[in-house]
Amino acid sequence: MNARTEPAGAKAEPDTTARPPLIREFLLVAGLFLVYKLGRRLAIGHTTEAFHNARRVWHLERAAHLPHENAVQSALLHGETLVHLANTYYATVHFPATVVFLVWLYVRRPAHYVWARRVLAVVTTAALVLPFTFPLAPPRMLTGTGLVDTARVYGPSVYGPPSSDHLSNQFAAMPSLHFGWALMVAVGLIAATRSRWRPLWLLHPALTLLVITGTANHYWLDALVATGMLGLALAVIHPPRHTATTARRGTGRLTTPEPVLAGAAR
Repeated sequence: MNARTEPAGAKAEPDTTARPPLIREFLLVAGLFLVYKLGRRLAIGHTTEAFHNARRVWHLERAAHLPHENAVQSALLHGETLVHLANTYYATVHFPATVVFLVWLYVRRPAHYVWARRVLAVVTTAALVLPFTFPLAPPRMLTGTGLVDTARVYGPSVYGPPSSDHLSNQFAAMPSLHFGWALMVAVGLIAATRSRWRPLWLLHPALTLLVITGTANHYWLDALVATGMLGLALAVIHPPRHTATTARRGTGRLTTPEPVLAGAAR
């Protein structure tokens, strides 16, 4: 296998599963994204309730002795360059990283692509419910916390004033799909690859968690809820097994997959 065609640390068996039709997959993924954006926009108009819920979440986190979001933000605010990088990461990495992940799986691991697309679809669709039932203002909007809206102060920002922002619902902080998608990217690459370095993919959701809390765009609980939703989806939708014949690393010999060996023994 040519390692240059795979992400760093992403070594695994070739996937001989037939790829789904490209146009159909593009329409499915694009349609899911548009439905999600439209659904979040339909959940606007609950400003008072969103701030009430924000105070409840803030006090619940303190009662549960979760770390203060202020601690992460204080570390970012030690340098303007660092906080600017965090804002840039929040604004530019979330969606492109997920797209690259899906494209790589589609090309290199079609069976895992179908699995990952289904999991993301379930999690994203489920995330449409909470803005209707539990609208939530992000911590950057909550007064009395000492948190700074880092994107507005230091830039770049993907949001305008809530009253004039017609592209997003800023009162839909829970769950954090920034974190949920990042965690799925890591889980998906770990499941689809075989390199001993593949656990390093978890650095992506770990960094995302620090960014979303440090920039005051999300609470810890937003990430925890996203994790729970992803966990439920993964419990129902299982990844495919590696079944392709592979060449043993460093030799010219071929290794027969374990299920085949088991069948031959019988």
